[in-house]
Amino acid sequence: MRVVIVGLGTQGYKRKRIAGSSCIATVDPINQDADYKHLSQVPAAEYDAVLLCVPDSEKIALMRISISKKKHVLVEKPLWGNTEAELRNIEALSNKNGVLIYTAYNHRFEPSFTKMKTLIESGKLGNLYNCRIFYGNGTAKLVRNSSWRDKGTGVLFDLGSHLLDTTEYWFGGIKGKLELISINKFENKSPDHAALLFQENKPRIELEMTLLSWKNHFSCDIFAEHGSAHIKSLCKWGNAEFSIRSRVFPSGPPIEENYKFEDDDPTWLLEFEYFKSQCLNGFMTNFSKDLWIYRELREIEKRV
Repeated sequence: MRVVIVGLGTQGYKRKRIAGSSCIATVDPINQDADYKHLSQVPAAEYDAVLLCVPDSEKIALMRISISKKKHVLVEKPLWGNTEAELRNIEALSNKNGVLIYTAYNHRFEPSFTKMKTLIESGKLGNLYNCRIFYGNGTAKLVRNSSWRDKGTGVLFDLGSHLLDTTEYWFGGIKGKLELISINKFENKSPDHAALLFQENKPRIELEMTLLSWKNHFSCDIFAEHGSAHIKSLCKWGNAEFSIRSRVFPSGPPIEENYKFEDDDPTWLLEFEYFKSQCLNGFMTNFSKDLWIYRELREIEKRV
């Protein structure tokens, strides 16, 4: 499948490296390394899909252009529009034209994430009580110095969208409304720290995200009837760890299974291969998960 990468920034260069010879052209209005300045300049007969690595405000217009040319689209998260109706219109147009719009959430392809999903679905943990996730990086200054990133919802849509996608991936439909526990603008104009909660869901879900963690870190702890499961770090930062602790009755140290994932970050290639297979197998666009994330974070945004 031949692809065009639109937006030759940090994400664009990552996508270009992974796509390899499948990438026939790059598009960026500013970056002099790009082959074209606008997608409309690329001959439509030369490519099959578009990888959108652009600011949120540009996504809708570029998706419309791609759909009109009957090209599939991988768009970097989050799926963003001015209104929910605008996103539903994009969904309808893509299906009418027989193309797939896929929102990229590469963390779904983390080895520890897929292992967690398999464990949850196995029922080995029994009733799930509580899930606590922390995601932090140290990009506050980079965001503040960006011409477009330090505005609006900040860390909420940046890291928060990843965390909502992860909970939906693991647990399926999430019950109840997302509650805002804390939101802060410590260094930036937009939120750079937030804590959110799904109190009514089973398991109860706590989410914390920040741009002020000077050592990048991800952690997840799920506590349940028969034991617990734990993730420490992501592959992109080096070694990632996954642990299962089986409860000993009536009490005492649990039986532990520990796994380490030391390979280079596999998520970008796995996601690209998944996207290609979805396109080739004729999967239709389905924004149900994206619209849920959009609605939940839009409600939180009103309180920022």
